[in-house]
Amino acid sequence: MAGTVDPSVYKDAVVVLATAGVIVPFAKSLKVNSIVAFMACGALLGPYGLGGLVSSIPLLSTITVSNAEALAGPAELGVAFLLFVIGLELSFERLMTMRRLVFGLGLGQVALSAAAIGAVAYALGQPAPAALIIGFGLALSSTAMVVELLSAKKRMMSSAGRASFAILLCQDIAVIPLLFLVSVLGAQNGGGSLLAGLAQALVQAFGAIAAIVVIGRLALRPLFRLVASTDSSESFMAATLLTALGTGLIAATAGLSMGLGAFIAGLLLAETEYRRAIEVTIEPFKSLLIGVFFLTVGMSVNPAQLAAHPFTIFGIAIGLFAAKSLLVFGLARKFRLTKATALETAIMVGPSGEFAFVLLNGAVAAKLLAQEPASLVLAGVSLTMIALPLLARIARTLAMKLAPTVNLPDEAKVLPPDDHSARAIVVGGGRVGRLVASMLEEHGKPHILIDSDPALIAAQRRAGRPAFYGDATQPDFLRLCGLEEATALIVTIDNPRAVEQAVRAARALKPDLVIVARARDAAHARHLYELGVNDAVPETIEASLQLSEAALVGLGVPMGLVIASVHERRDGFRAQLKPAGVPLRTLPRHARSRRL
Repeated sequence: MAGTVDPSVYKDAVVVLATAGVIVPFAKSLKVNSIVAFMACGALLGPYGLGGLVSSIPLLSTITVSNAEALAGPAELGVAFLLFVIGLELSFERLMTMRRLVFGLGLGQVALSAAAIGAVAYALGQPAPAALIIGFGLALSSTAMVVELLSAKKRMMSSAGRASFAILLCQDIAVIPLLFLVSVLGAQNGGGSLLAGLAQALVQAFGAIAAIVVIGRLALRPLFRLVASTDSSESFMAATLLTALGTGLIAATAGLSMGLGAFIAGLLLAETEYRRAIEVTIEPFKSLLIGVFFLTVGMSVNPAQLAAHPFTIFGIAIGLFAAKSLLVFGLARKFRLTKATALETAIMVGPSGEFAFVLLNGAVAAKLLAQEPASLVLAGVSLTMIALPLLARIARTLAMKLAPTVNLPDEAKVLPPDDHSARAIVVGGGRVGRLVASMLEEHGKPHILIDSDPALIAAQRRAGRPAFYGDATQPDFLRLCGLEEATALIVTIDNPRAVEQAVRAARALKPDLVIVARARDAAHARHLYELGVNDAVPETIEASLQLSEAALVGLGVPMGLVIASVHERRDGFRAQLKPAGVPLRTLPRHARSRRL
């Protein structure tokens, strides 16, 4: 007999899943940051958005969240999983490698920013504990957003990327004692000796942390060894979730935060051989639960409050960003970072982040901070986070203008040959470009290799290869490389925009040049054909064809038939991607059948 189902019980879960599964991917297709999309959906569907109209329009109750507190539990889990992953990635070796920036630049940024912001809050009438929490909360930046933005542009290993990550790493470490500080101050808010309360809390915290560490060291490695021996991905997933949630609950039972317990569990597992597998397993849950957290952040944004206090909120946002950015820029210059790196780093970490909501909401719950000033401050924080993707683009543009002249190694100062000889030009000295160049050399085809990485070019020249430093997107440099006499241009770099710029420049200089370009996917290949390349090689399609070839040969299909089938599929894809009227170059039939 079918049971009675109350749809209202699952309504909030459906709204969250619809946001994560439909709205956010759609926003990302429009180049909108996923975290900004979650926050915008929270503001739209929350109690201050469409959820506030449910009493007038009852039908809206099916697509809105009228009670943000219903998502408080999943949101807290999102923070716990974020700290769990931070603990996993926080290896001792990484800290030692980056110790100068982490404990120098990062610690200086947290301390100076907290002191400056806290002093302003105290001067505006906030009590000392509230000013302290506001100062530290706003000193922290958005690890989730900054790392996502840097990773999307493949700039994590750049100078600004490393400096930004070092500051964020120090901030993430600082979150743990700050959460503890909020719990201690909250426990003493009702009266009593602060020192006695602090001593009691420290003993209690030490006992809980010691229990987690001892149990973890004794049990975690054997547990994961046992689970891994079953070769069951479901069991491994369950063990990972149990570890993160179990340690979080132990910490919460001891009066600490769940995030602290999850962080310690991550630190313990970082020492084991299961670290990478755990990171992969936890990623989907972490991303979804962090999305729930940012959804609740968006629900706390009240447009009416913004309309009632626009100057105050915008003043908080602008003042906060300006103060932190100036402090970071000055500190970065003290640590001998270039002006370009210092400026980009300062703009990236200038906005506040998700932990401001954790700390300030915790302070409100502990009655250390009144709701109204907390709401105003967090509204300003939200504005800085929403502006972060735009600020990141501005930061990169300004940094490029301030970038100093590259100090080239002697090997990279050699100019391309000016002998007007016909040769192929390979753009990109990475693994793909070097392989293409070696194939040209093997078949006796004269060529040169060009790249904008001076260290890479220097290494190639020391190895005796014809490599030259320069920017292939600049027409003057392509002309200097002998493009007008070149037999072909092979573009192998993995930056789609740079590929397109190089193709445009080359096609304008020599309309009949053979151009073969690397494409990210089918859509990018189609665009390159529109720009005039003779052949575009999509990474995704080529990988699929090579996997198919290996699989078919492994299954016993004759090699000749497989090669012919792969070539026919490749020609079919090329015919689909090339615009109408462009001739299709196919492999000669005798070449296809030579191994049948």
